[in-house]
Amino acid sequence: MDAFESLVAALLRHRGWWTTTSFKVQLTKEEKRCVGRASTPRWEIDVLAYKGATNEVLAVECKSFLDSRGVIFRDGAFEPARRYKLFSDAKLRGVVLRRLAVDLERRGLCTSKPKVTLCLAAGKLASTTDCRELRTHCRDQGWRLLDSAWIERQLSQASNSGYENDVAFVVAKLLLRGAARSL
Repeated sequence: MDAFESLVAALLRHRGWWTTTSFKVQLTKEEKRCVGRASTPRWEIDVLAYKGATNEVLAVECKSFLDSRGVIFRDGAFEPARRYKLFSDAKLRGVVLRRLAVDLERRGLCTSKPKVTLCLAAGKLASTTDCRELRTHCRDQGWRLLDSAWIERQLSQASNSGYENDVAFVVAKLLLRGAARSL
């Protein structure tokens, strides 16, 4: 399991979501042909989150890019588009998210007709990224952006909450509480 995916899943759990990582979506042969990927294996969602009270599902694609350039979004598009397939290919996104909802319902993992939302968890945005434009684009598409500011807020809240036996929460307490004492 990827450490960044694990962190995002833990932060969502702390906000009341049930989560799992590396969730496989089984596309039918017809669906694979429809999206032009006849030989693709099962589609993988990095983090799947579910909130039973509202029957909401988050399909979270994680891009940490902590020691690299970061997520690039310019002129209304992700770069390179192939790295952000669900965000860049409307047909693929529609097929995968519909199949996800059908499979979750059929397997009894949610009630009927869940509201599925695509999310991008980004540990770092590139300096060339227009952050305001990216936030607006995600909002306009009905997506959620879980960027570094969101992650920092969640970790800050975790540092002030009760003890949880989770590495991210322990580290948040050590670093953020320690930072407050050293000021």
